[in-house]
Amino acid sequence: MNSAFSIATISLYLLCTVLMILRLQGKAALADKKIIILLLPGFAATLLHAYGLTQYILTKEGLQFGVFNAASVISLVNSVMILSLTLKRRTELLTSIVLPLAALSIVLDKLFPDSHLLPADSPVGLQIHIMVSIIAYSLLGLAALFAIILAIQNRLLHNHHPGGLMRRLPSLQSTEKLLFDTIFAGFIGLSLALISGFAFLEDMFEQHLAHKTILAIVAWLVFATLLVGRIKLGWRGRIAIRWTLAGFFILMLAYFGSKFAMEFVFN
Repeated sequence: MNSAFSIATISLYLLCTVLMILRLQGKAALADKKIIILLLPGFAATLLHAYGLTQYILTKEGLQFGVFNAASVISLVNSVMILSLTLKRRTELLTSIVLPLAALSIVLDKLFPDSHLLPADSPVGLQIHIMVSIIAYSLLGLAALFAIILAIQNRLLHNHHPGGLMRRLPSLQSTEKLLFDTIFAGFIGLSLALISGFAFLEDMFEQHLAHKTILAIVAWLVFATLLVGRIKLGWRGRIAIRWTLAGFFILMLAYFGSKFAMEFVFN
């Protein structure tokens, strides 16, 4: 992604962020506007982001896919999901968090260009595994953000501040439903990622993959326990928040921790 293209994409992401923040603050000029109009800069940014990533990642030699490329792809997927969700739900706060992170991912991608190449003749199964893993990580990352919003709502209610910001967020029940719907979708994605990994990779426990595989399995067990606890024991509130954030943190270590170590520490 060339500099002018990157600046345009970042500017559109930040413009949409500012519009969301002003809407959250109750600015009359924006409160009455249709949400789709305010989200247009964000959707335009995702189109530019996707085009730029395609041009950079897809090469004749194969897929240019290092840690910062992966972070940029994940931020793009999250941006598309949260923008689409904001069309129907009051998730402007999440949008104002996700979009700046997408802009930051572009900056990091420019500052630290990746050199990790997945050869063009790589097995299709491996490519499927990578894409499913990215989708799963994106969904569970979004679930972690829902957990943070739920924690904020719980804190505001506990401190008897039901007005202000609370009025501009989805209801507590809606946030909780979004949280578990996203966890369930992400859990399915993570399950498919693990299955495809064991099916298409020669040895998921070889030296440079062992820690990643073990941590991913631990994260899978955390989310599985949370979903069972939700169904059987009615887990919600603080318990759901803690298990979600713990599971995502482990997953983040599995993916980005191992990827960063392999590309920058042990390379």
